[in-house]
Amino acid sequence: MKKHLLVMLSFLVLFTVVLTACSGNNGGNKNSTTNKEETATNGAKTTKIEFWTFNELHQKFYEDMAKRWNEANPEQQIQLVANTFPYDDMHNKLLVALQSGTGAPDMADIELNKFPNFLKGEPQLLPLNDVIEPEINNLVKSRLDIYSKDGNYYGIDFHVGAAVIYYNKEILDKAGVNPDNIKTWADYEAAGKQVLDKTGIPMATLESGDLWSLWPQVAQVPGNDDIQTADGKLNITSPIVAEPLKWQQNLVKQGIAIAAPGTGHHSEEYYGLMNSGGAASLWMPMWYMGRFTDYMPDLKGKIVIKPMPAWAEGQPRSAGMGGTGTAITKTTKNAELAKAFLAFAKISKEGNIQIWKQLGFDPLRSDVWTDPALSEPNKFTEYFGDDIFNVLTDIKGEIEGVNINENTPTISDTFKTSILVRTLLDNEDVDKVLKEAAAQLK
Repeated sequence: MKKHLLVMLSFLVLFTVVLTACSGNNGGNKNSTTNKEETATNGAKTTKIEFWTFNELHQKFYEDMAKRWNEANPEQQIQLVANTFPYDDMHNKLLVALQSGTGAPDMADIELNKFPNFLKGEPQLLPLNDVIEPEINNLVKSRLDIYSKDGNYYGIDFHVGAAVIYYNKEILDKAGVNPDNIKTWADYEAAGKQVLDKTGIPMATLESGDLWSLWPQVAQVPGNDDIQTADGKLNITSPIVAEPLKWQQNLVKQGIAIAAPGTGHHSEEYYGLMNSGGAASLWMPMWYMGRFTDYMPDLKGKIVIKPMPAWAEGQPRSAGMGGTGTAITKTTKNAELAKAFLAFAKISKEGNIQIWKQLGFDPLRSDVWTDPALSEPNKFTEYFGDDIFNVLTDIKGEIEGVNINENTPTISDTFKTSILVRTLLDNEDVDKVLKEAAAQLK
């Protein structure tokens, strides 16, 4: 019996030694979530950078860029520990962590409508001016201003989000309409009447549950005001907002436009309508290309991308819409490395080319729009043609910004839940609805 016990004990000791040896060599284990600095197999120091996002595609992009960083920086390796959480959960968890001073990651994605919450009081994010300003002339500045406060930039976006028009050329051809002749919104309305008369198909779809139809038209009005003034005052009763909304309401009355099924351009009902040729056009940001390729396959080769019409010839033909700003938290212990990696991923030429190739977004860095790499065949060029970035180059200086602050989420919700429904669906007087909404908001 004792002999058997001795044999078993000897085996256990040997097994423990083997386990200890295995566990002692996990310095390069990418599943580890500690933040200690470790040593890579080549002797270089490896630093863990923790990253939070709410979009799995964003996580995959950053993981790929981490590999590219390590290939380019063999003496300064990083181990990216990335996690994707549900949208609200991530933003709430991040806000609590920053307010308490513990538990925040080194880097985090913050969606545009949530970003103002992180700029209240003294921002618990690091200014990024030292990596942005050296490249500012190559970047679309309005897309950086939306993440700024008191002269400091706190976030870097994935894309410009330039609003454009997607025309179904097959429908326009049947009606005898050339989209290149549509220069103003008055031209667009006239073309819409012709399309409706000749084909019975509405020219446009309008969102009644989100701002993607209205806000671009408001923002492209010359000047610095949109649904808020440049200094942050409520502006929804001004002609800047009221006139585009009246124009949209009039299009619906004439049948030139219809309310988007499912209340917006991101519903299954809407994708079904457009995929079967149910409307001749819509205006949305460039990043909407992925919705066409993924959800409206039957329109491949039929959709052309053009600049938005202007309210008057010579005025701006686009506005930057939507976005996600990646930020560096104040609690990070690796501030300089995190900023350098963020700049590599989102500001460098290589990073911007990968943003297009991997995500299909219009890159923030305008000097890559003419790079041959952006004309290489992919699912977007196969769907829309190889001249996508000619449109962006054409409107480069006309992409208007929007005013974002801590009141933006509340104002946006009022449009989504009340104003657009009452004006576009219930046909109520626009001025009356806006006046009542402004009184409630104030």
